[in-house]
Amino acid sequence: MLKDQDRIFTNLYGMHERTLAGAKARGHWDGTAEIIARGRERIVEEMKASGLRGRGGAGFPTGLKWSFMPKESDGRPAYLVVNADESEPGTCKDREIMRHDPHTLIEGCLIASFAMGAHTAYIYIRGEYIREREALQAAIDEAYDAGLLGPNAAGSGWDFDLYLHHGAGAYICGEETALLESLEGKKGMPRMKPPFPAGAGLYGCPTTVNNVESIAVVPTILRRGAEWFAGFGRPNNSGTKVYAISGHVNNPCVVEDTMSLPFEELIERHCGGIRGGWDNLLAVIPGGSSVPCVRGENMREAVMDFDALREVGSSLGTAAVIVMDKSVDPIKAIWRLSKFYKHESCGQCTPCREGTGWMMRVMERLVKGEAELEEIDMLFDVTKQVEGHTICALGDAAAWPIQGLIRNFREEIEDRIKAAKTGRMGAMAAE
Repeated sequence: MLKDQDRIFTNLYGMHERTLAGAKARGHWDGTAEIIARGRERIVEEMKASGLRGRGGAGFPTGLKWSFMPKESDGRPAYLVVNADESEPGTCKDREIMRHDPHTLIEGCLIASFAMGAHTAYIYIRGEYIREREALQAAIDEAYDAGLLGPNAAGSGWDFDLYLHHGAGAYICGEETALLESLEGKKGMPRMKPPFPAGAGLYGCPTTVNNVESIAVVPTILRRGAEWFAGFGRPNNSGTKVYAISGHVNNPCVVEDTMSLPFEELIERHCGGIRGGWDNLLAVIPGGSSVPCVRGENMREAVMDFDALREVGSSLGTAAVIVMDKSVDPIKAIWRLSKFYKHESCGQCTPCREGTGWMMRVMERLVKGEAELEEIDMLFDVTKQVEGHTICALGDAAAWPIQGLIRNFREEIEDRIKAAKTGRMGAMAAE
């Protein structure tokens, strides 16, 4: 269990001041200039040693990502872009950081930008996050007034500007290259890679795109040392993690704890158990809506980290845990997700543009039991034709929930089709 003194986000619930004075009282902005004085290379090496993997879903090693930025400038400016477009259904962790602990993010932006040779950073915040934008902008203004941003930021000798950019509520802009397109004032459509953002990102310049949580933990890691952070969790899955648990638990919450926490412990300690007890657990989506669901009995023993969840056929993603008890119709739940992905597809790639709508319409018929049994395999086959055949991962995100449903709840789907054929529709399916 994470001890209070080891928490990075000390104001996740907004119990204390989110102002600069409140942040400083909790140990933020402490010795920032000294951290920057260590130099770019040492900071990047420490980030690599900490074992921090990206907290936005993909889990790419953060220090390694930073090291892709050019060491010497070729005349182009470098940029840090913070992905605060948190639009994955079920995910609400970055929201709490920006709303209640914004200075962790702002200080992280300064240090991370210095480590990559960037004098400018942009935070791209989700269109629906109105209050979060206000809190974050107020914190940025405070930091400028105190000399922590701007020329000679925090007395470090590094000039640094931070801009907050408000999106317009498009899920696709959470994909890093679509986010850059949107930031440049164009349609939020993903770019082909390569070139990767580190080579040609924002305005064709070297850019790194990182998640809010990935950047917000940086100052604390560098203050306390890479070994301290690497001491939590299993090897290759180190550090603390903000989990967002929603659905049928007694106490849904957003909480910071260690990586590699057993699922049962997470639910029992922080959420007061499953609604109606563990026997009532039907399924869990462990990492935001785009990862496959796992049957309750398989999830109970699971461990919450990147590698362990792969073993149960899912992924940690953003650690947004969606818990479903036996009152849920799993087919209808996944249909609702497929409807979301159909709505949010940008339409650039044919497999996703056509496939998301097609999958949603077949799912619609599965909910009612109107499909044929052969269509289950056909649907699975189509998800495989969409997955991995698109420029960005939205095609995968639309395919994986359906694959998870078919792998885990095939019997339920078949029963419903058979019941509809014989005219014995279940009350749940008929709604």
